[in-house]
Amino acid sequence: MGVCRRTSIAIYGELEKIGIDFFVTFPCNWTSYLLELVANGRGTTHVPVTREEEGIGIAAGAWLGGKKPAMIMQSSGIGNSLNALLSLNRTYNIPLLLLMSHRGVEREKIAAQRGMGTSLKSLLKGAGIHYYELSDPVQIGRTLSGAFDRAWIEKQPVAVILSPDLLLEEEAT
Repeated sequence: MGVCRRTSIAIYGELEKIGIDFFVTFPCNWTSYLLELVANGRGTTHVPVTREEEGIGIAAGAWLGGKKPAMIMQSSGIGNSLNALLSLNRTYNIPLLLLMSHRGVEREKIAAQRGMGTSLKSLLKGAGIHYYELSDPVQIGRTLSGAFDRAWIEKQPVAVILSPDLLLEEEAT
């Protein structure tokens, strides 16, 4: 399996269109090309982090400073993120667009990813965090702009779950 570059380019282009100008990123090999685009982007700020909750705080500060932040992370990081999302973003009405590679489900090779991956939607629903599922490349624009609009209108975090089928492509043999 390889990372789908075409999809990463489309996602990055849509994020630019909706005005995202501040990126917080957590490493994931499934989003590696998207992270490379973010790191090399012009006119945006990129802050890589090693802890998801740290990224939530940095993104909140960026929003308070007039930026439009998005965070790119793995679904397995939701466990580290919930307290920050609920006690900071929810309490103080701070919007955040979360893009999550959906690890631990189909096409996953790392067993440790499965616990959070299979629980992701239940955890988001239980926390009252609205989420969109994105698996069709044709829907990238509509899904990202809809999630962004909802986050900024409601002033709350909103997640976009990026399916493995969207992010990965079979390698030619």
